Amino acid sequence: MRKHPQLPRLERINRALIAVIKIILLLAIPLSVYEKNWIALFVTVLTLSLVLFLPRLLHQRYRVNLPVEFQLIIVIFLYSSLFLGMARNWYLRIPGWDSLMHFFSGIALGFAGFLILYVLYKSGRLTASHLLIAFLAFCVAVAMGTLWEIFEFTIDRLFGANMQRAQSSLTEIPRYGSGHCAVQDTMYDLILDSVGALIASTAGYLYLKKKDFPLFNNLVQRFEEQNPDLFKNKKR
Repeated sequence: MRKHPQLPRLERINRALIAVIKIILLLAIPLSVYEKNWIALFVTVLTLSLVLFLPRLLHQRYRVNLPVEFQLIIVIFLYSSLFLGMARNWYLRIPGWDSLMHFFSGIALGFAGFLILYVLYKSGRLTASHLLIAFLAFCVAVAMGTLWEIFEFTIDRLFGANMQRAQSSLTEIPRYGSGHCAVQDTMYDLILDSVGALIASTAGYLYLKKKDFPLFNNLVQRFEEQNPDLFKNKKR
């Protein structure tokens, strides 16, 4: 495996950024209570719980060690999508924030899908062509994006929320019978999920073909370095 001479310094920077985000989330809890914003409180606590316990859960249950770069990406995404997007209402305050999150979630889920399939492929538990592995990674990401849209629809229907942007403001009464904007929001989200997933699965295909895709290659190699047991050939 290729060595990373700058890794200790990069790790310190990444861990410092993660710590800063954790502190912000901790401070946001009493602020939400003071504002009596119970939805923001719930989302903040949920985000902080995922940030704190997801890496530990993956390690304890599945023996998966997440490199610090992976942890930083997960923390930034959860912070941006859940805390800033939902708790601080950036989805409505900042045009395009929802689209940006869906685009990057497509990339992240496509990468995660590829990584799972890559582990199975390298350990001999999956026999498939490189093209099929890339296609399956794409399908995983799009399927997860679809499940999220179903979740948004369910929350809007049950609790009168506005996750699908059926209302132009939070004070409007939802009008689901004329939900063209909700359908449009859902379709745009799925398209952006698909574009992000296509980028990630294409990068995965190029990696399998031993083509250079710098950031993607470095992330896969770092994961492989820290999880050698996952890649042991299981075939007898």
